Amino acid sequence: MSAMERRGRPEAQQSEYDERVVFVNRCAKVVKGGRRFSFSAVVVVGDRGGRVGFGFGKANEVSEAIRKGGEAAKRAMIRVTMRGRTIPHDVTGVCDGGRVMLKPAPDGSGVIAGGGMRPVLEAAGVRDVVGKSLGSKNRLNVVKATMAALAQLRSTESVAAARA
Repeated sequence: MSAMERRGRPEAQQSEYDERVVFVNRCAKVVKGGRRFSFSAVVVVGDRGGRVGFGFGKANEVSEAIRKGGEAAKRAMIRVTMRGRTIPHDVTGVCDGGRVMLKPAPDGSGVIAGGGMRPVLEAAGVRDVVGKSLGSKNRLNVVKATMAALAQLRSTESVAAARA
């Protein structure tokens, strides 16, 4: 019997996706009896093979917010165009105040990006890329901008076919 089965979660239910919590936010509402806390979570889900999505979940408990965010992320997955281990060309993504610039990098460079960009790129399976966050440091907007940038990527073949 494995460790997963002893804890009550059979191995058959284990997800094939890489799920990462980018951040959890606590919000307080002041009521007559004191403060009521609620939580929101941004979750990134990917298969490390070119598919990635993000979700935003809200609930009165952290675990429930993370679960909801994970489910929303699985429903909103997109396919990322890649060339080998990197992206095919430079791209810029924008969402509200968050601006993200991504550039292809030579093999062995690794993911040179921080903040909300790193979990998105790693979950998508991009192994060599240089990223720069411009503007807002709000992690939700940086994640959205990174997703917008990845959605803009086109392969050489699709661009050639569009021109013909």
